Amino acid sequence: MTKKLVVGICQNVAVEGAEGNWGLFEAQVREAVTKGATVVCSQELFTAPYFCQGQEHSHFDLAETIPGPSTDRAQALAKELGVVLVVSLFEERAPGLTHNTAVVVEADGSILGTYRKMHIPQDPGFDEKFYFAPGDQGFKCFETSAGKIGVLICWDQWYPEAARLTALQGAEVIFYPTAIAWDDLEDPSLRPAQVDAWQTSMRAHAIANGVFVAAPNRIGREGRLVFWGNSFVCGPDGQFLSKTDHEAPEVLVVECDRERIRETRRVWPFLRDRRIDAYEGILRRFGNP
Repeated sequence: MTKKLVVGICQNVAVEGAEGNWGLFEAQVREAVTKGATVVCSQELFTAPYFCQGQEHSHFDLAETIPGPSTDRAQALAKELGVVLVVSLFEERAPGLTHNTAVVVEADGSILGTYRKMHIPQDPGFDEKFYFAPGDQGFKCFETSAGKIGVLICWDQWYPEAARLTALQGAEVIFYPTAIAWDDLEDPSLRPAQVDAWQTSMRAHAIANGVFVAAPNRIGREGRLVFWGNSFVCGPDGQFLSKTDHEAPEVLVVECDRERIRETRRVWPFLRDRRIDAYEGILRRFGNP
């Protein structure tokens, strides 16, 4: 029988070295489980500082295979605590082929599958196209002992198509492991609007699809970037259920009542009223044929 869907998300700093970052994450997972979490998600690329602030070939040494050292550790932790884990890793699929990948580990320690980040940004301070090939597995829903979960990663969170296709596969909650930051080169007066837009975009996905959304972001200064935290969980109506600030490590644990999905979709039957016969244009880059 499926357990209660109790979501845990982990907001923290990043330190040098995988061992230190694993120590921080494991402590937060244990805290989340003591608070009742049945599924816990890391922030994006949690095993290292955010290395995409420039193009350095040496950073490819941070990538690891799946299965590999981090998945071994995640599997052991999940089995010990009886919790589903979503861990965001730098995957070496083959020499010279790397991805930004989330791994879903079942509570018995087995790997259920992976999701490779589909939308890859290329902005000042976020040189991700240098490091990551776009995902080629499509959008997914994972059937876990804690419930049906979808996973998208950071830049994916701006795309309604990604959330829709994940929700249409039955996801009850969509996780967005994230590493998003303020850039010292930008006008500081823009910072509140940036955070608001980030949260609003994902809350809109929750509303449009009638699902829970959980977004863990990292915190702390790394080079010229200041990661803004503000991690949150919201309900199918888009209302915040819990959220953090931008400065402190924190673990959020929220019980997500599945009945809220049913109730919200009855009031807002967006899935019923979709015009699937009229959406061919979404497959064009822009404009009329």
